[in-house]
Amino acid sequence: MPPFAARESLPVTPATGFLPLLPLNKNAQLPPTCGRGIPQPCSIYQPTGFDPNIFTPTVQIWDLTVERQLAKDLMLSVGYVGSQSYHTNTTVDTNTAPPVMCENPQGCRSGGVLALPTDPTVLATRYTAPQGTLYMAPGTRPNPYVSYTQSWFGWGTASYHALNVSVLKRATRGLTFKANYSFSKALDLSSAILAPSGENEPTNLVSPYNRRLNKGVAAYNPAHQFNTNFSYQLPFGSGQRFGGRASGLVNRLTEGWNWHGIVNAKTGFPFTPLIGFNNSGTGEGTQPTDVADRNPNFKGPVILGAVDHWFDPRAFSMPVAGTFGNAGRSVYRGPGLFNVDTSLFKRIPIRESVTLQFRAEAFNVLNHVNFAFPNQIVFQGNSSNYSYSESAGQITNTGTPSRQLQFALKLLF
Repeated sequence: MPPFAARESLPVTPATGFLPLLPLNKNAQLPPTCGRGIPQPCSIYQPTGFDPNIFTPTVQIWDLTVERQLAKDLMLSVGYVGSQSYHTNTTVDTNTAPPVMCENPQGCRSGGVLALPTDPTVLATRYTAPQGTLYMAPGTRPNPYVSYTQSWFGWGTASYHALNVSVLKRATRGLTFKANYSFSKALDLSSAILAPSGENEPTNLVSPYNRRLNKGVAAYNPAHQFNTNFSYQLPFGSGQRFGGRASGLVNRLTEGWNWHGIVNAKTGFPFTPLIGFNNSGTGEGTQPTDVADRNPNFKGPVILGAVDHWFDPRAFSMPVAGTFGNAGRSVYRGPGLFNVDTSLFKRIPIRESVTLQFRAEAFNVLNHVNFAFPNQIVFQGNSSNYSYSESAGQITNTGTPSRQLQFALKLLF
């Protein structure tokens, strides 16, 4: 149980900004701003705060690397890196009730803070949690006078494991390069402490009472990454392989050229199929955190790979109102990335201590389109009347800019 549950009778602590959940006084009058004649308490406050007993985040890191010289100018390195973090920040709604497990064979009435429908058919099919399901029982927030709260607690944990392979070539004959490959997996409870630090996943924990519902691949973790960089002194000009006997103007035009390049390739970032409204009844705010269900009747690939439909929304179904979806956080991946940057430098000696450098640089020289993550909202509407979102799976942004060229002169003295 979260620590705030044990401090419900404490007053507000201005020094920390932490707002304990005060028990409802049934005989208390409603605040005047709620209006006269309102039969139930209305939520008018939406505070933010943090845990006054928060711990300093800590991390343990370990690694092992084995190196082997393959040739006099070539080195191979294979290593493992791991880490474990504790007390990392998580964002939660502190004014939400704890979920319970349904033990009734006939099912349990669910819905949390959602308004129950009057249609008995909808009530029976959409607001009845099956036996053995974790659900939100109908009722108000612990403090009905307080709305959704955004609070920071150091409850998070994270782990990271990676296999790293690199090849290094030292400079010989004007060429040097390094190539790196990494296969990694980072797990945490929440990477999106504040948007837009992780817009490809829920920003808050679904329930502070059951944090394992949020455990998944970190929003920033691509499974595979490859990058290489190289520098090559082109063999042109006096004393070089080509034009070694050149002199005068020809030599000044051909000598002193260097070619550089960087290549990056990686798999896509993970994303979470979300519901565009608070279907679980936890009372979540405007940012959607509820996860969809996997559709047991769906056949075919979930990831379509098209810009207008990166994933098939029919692969998901709506959970019963007041329950939590089983699709999982960060279980699917968006588009990968491939990018090549290159440049040409020419050194032009003017006199002994003065050199002019010409630079021609091209970013994303292949003009390869790298798409951002797709719209992860699968359903729109409300718990009683919903439909598939027309924009589910659509990609509307790119992750990198188009080809860019730039030229420059640099005077060194």
